[in-house]
Amino acid sequence: MTGFDAHLPIDLHTHSNVSDGTERPAAVIRAAADAGLGTIALTDHDTWEGWDEASAAARQLGISFIPGVEFSTQVEYASVHVLGYLVDRNHEELFVTMKEVRDSRLTRAERMVERIGMDFPITWQDVLGESEAGATIGRPHIADALVRRGIVADRNEAFAGILNWRGGYYQPHHAPHPVAAIRLIKAAGGVAVLAHPGSRGRGGLRDGNLPRLVEVGLDGVEIFHRENDAENRALLHNYANQWDLIITGSSDYHGDGKDNRLGENTTEPEQLQRIIDRASGTDPYLARS
Repeated sequence: MTGFDAHLPIDLHTHSNVSDGTERPAAVIRAAADAGLGTIALTDHDTWEGWDEASAAARQLGISFIPGVEFSTQVEYASVHVLGYLVDRNHEELFVTMKEVRDSRLTRAERMVERIGMDFPITWQDVLGESEAGATIGRPHIADALVRRGIVADRNEAFAGILNWRGGYYQPHHAPHPVAAIRLIKAAGGVAVLAHPGSRGRGGLRDGNLPRLVEVGLDGVEIFHRENDAENRALLHNYANQWDLIITGSSDYHGDGKDNRLGENTTEPEQLQRIIDRASGTDPYLARS
């Protein structure tokens, strides 16, 4: 085992305010160091805009940094997220496809706010005020605007009601099939890991989808995550053993945007080493080289 400190915890799924987290990328790295982590991945939704800031902070603080993205995909009506680690950000097709997803999210968010605004005192400017310039705008930013307006108490209440797909305001957005996303991640030299497969309608597990994803190059599954219950963890372990998949564990940290805490689930060092060994798109920053 070389490069990173294998004795310190590893968290491979976090978000900054470049997407729907509440902290700057550098602040996420500082929080990880304060939490005693040795390695952290930044995996903002459909963007790598936070990588440079996060990497600089990791170098300053002596913590290993794994660049990543969380790719939004869809199977029928189920949202499925695929984590892409160490992808080449100069890969044009991956860049274009993620931009299409971001643009669709923006259009979807505007339509939802227009509909919500017919019943509640909220405007698009309110939502923009909750996001950083250039951030991937989505429902969490609408939730924050609803909170600031006093319409709901917190993001959880917003997602349970107004922003829920049953709430009457929901709008779908464009997202590729996970097969297409995995192929792009692999073409960009990255490692593809299915994020929290037991949640979000279980689209990654339903109707034999997982064998198909493995067939096109899926490298691993995020088993240790608060949204995977015991039944699904057992099922995922069976799949991982059957196909020799990489197994990860992560917090899915969003700062104050979710209750998830850094390091609440972690990845074993040998599994991170498998990711590093398999990737060819971009280099990690390893604090111990």
